[in-house]
Amino acid sequence: MPVYNPPLRDMQFVMHEVLKVTDEFKSMPQHADTDVDTINAVLEEAGKFASQVIFPLNISGDTEGCQLNRDTHEVTTPTGFKEAYKTYVDGGWAALSCDPEYGGQGLPLVVNQCLYEMMNSANQAWTMYPGLTHGAYASLHTHGTPEQKATYLHKMTSGEWTGTMCLTEPHCGTDLGLMRTKAEPQPDGTYKITGNKIFISAGEHDMADNIIHLVLARLPDAPPGIKGVSLFIVPKFNVNADGTLGERNGIYGGGLEHKMGIHGNATAQIVLDGAVGTLVGQPNKGMQGMFVMMNAARLGVGNQSLGLTEVAYQNALAYAKDRIQMRSLTGPKAKDKPADPIIVHPDVRRMLLTAKAYAEGGRALAIYSSVLLEKSHNHPDEKVRKDSDEMLSLLTPIVKAFLTDNGYQAATMCQQVFGGHGYIKEWGMEQHVRDARINMIYEGTNTIQSLDLL
Repeated sequence: MPVYNPPLRDMQFVMHEVLKVTDEFKSMPQHADTDVDTINAVLEEAGKFASQVIFPLNISGDTEGCQLNRDTHEVTTPTGFKEAYKTYVDGGWAALSCDPEYGGQGLPLVVNQCLYEMMNSANQAWTMYPGLTHGAYASLHTHGTPEQKATYLHKMTSGEWTGTMCLTEPHCGTDLGLMRTKAEPQPDGTYKITGNKIFISAGEHDMADNIIHLVLARLPDAPPGIKGVSLFIVPKFNVNADGTLGERNGIYGGGLEHKMGIHGNATAQIVLDGAVGTLVGQPNKGMQGMFVMMNAARLGVGNQSLGLTEVAYQNALAYAKDRIQMRSLTGPKAKDKPADPIIVHPDVRRMLLTAKAYAEGGRALAIYSSVLLEKSHNHPDEKVRKDSDEMLSLLTPIVKAFLTDNGYQAATMCQQVFGGHGYIKEWGMEQHVRDARINMIYEGTNTIQSLDLL
């Protein structure tokens, strides 16, 4: 049956021996006191959460999937998901690298990067619920008004409320200039938003008290194309002035997509029927705020495939050491057995070593990118911030496309190591292949990432 052991030593090697991240942090006042022992201790506990709490829910969550009540528009997540999320929130994992001003722990982003690699290995579908919140948090943290930050960021930091990004519509995916969702200004400064969105990951669920949707829509006088798109906060439940939850807003799940993989995540069709929203940033400048989310999501999707590469490799390696078939081309290796373990065969070794290389190289790239992101936000030297941001802009489409292409190949090769057993559900390998396939598609297909890189 499937296994997962958090690759703590591999992470430590990249962070402390290759990149020497704590030396980088010494130049940033808020992280100057972060040491190796602190990072290692936090990630050891993170590995326990990933392997012991959400990994056991991976196959069962895939089998059960999410259920939509079409009368109430409420979604029930798979058995154990809600309880695991409470454990996640109670453990403070949602706040790990968030701003202390809003209740965050203020740890370096590289710690959150490693936490999410392990959670993606353990259960990508579950991890997408809190994962989308980080992008919404980052967008509001950068572009929200003081009032919006005070209203939403504390609860999003704690994990009590989750977030989404509502971009795609039935007739348009990446070409958001074609979108039709409308936002009508109201006398009180809010907007009534009407339209339909599809493919909204974690768009409706029962794991948190509120869902904060960031929605792209058009104002009545908006210019055509991408220059006429505005960004709005549209909560599932309106928030009262004192921070308590008010009435149900006019945004709800109209359906759930029937998908090839990530069955445990509620990929929702979202209907906005005069939903109350508040503008983020300037009118017709919505892409500025949304790009914060989109770039975070692109790095996050690369991390999803990194996690799947690692867990697929671990299971294929364990199977190859145990399964005996035929003899080595260079003579018997397990002379006390009727056949040799398949790890002796060249093609099996090729597949395993390729997956191992993709995992280790991908991890180094992802951790390096998280350090660049930290420096682009928090380094005191303006030139270092600018240079780091430019390098990260170059690497973001590579992290997304290169890691997801490789992750799918690695998952497929690791499934191949299992032979016929790789095609059988209880071994877990066919799920990794199905889950990995989406990562090449969403947040901009990988060919679009190639265009972005050029």
